[in-house]
Amino acid sequence: MSDPDALHQTPRTLAQAQSMIAAIGAALSAAGLDLRAPPEIPDSCCGRGCSGCVWEGYYAALLFWRDDAARLLGGAD
Repeated sequence: MSDPDALHQTPRTLAQAQSMIAAIGAALSAAGLDLRAPPEIPDSCCGRGCSGCVWEGYYAALLFWRDDAARLLGGAD
């Protein structure tokens, strides 16, 4: 895997999330493994910092996707 840390990252920005997704996607592809697509980027955020913001749900779902990829790639702790 070109970025082995991708399986352990906790992205805090969209750029970090996209980088992690790309690295994990490349590793899955190189290993010939299929995994469902990562969660879609939210497009309904109002920008007011709401509790339970759509971004909180996105990052939580992204971590589940990352963990599933880690299991497939044999990198689960």
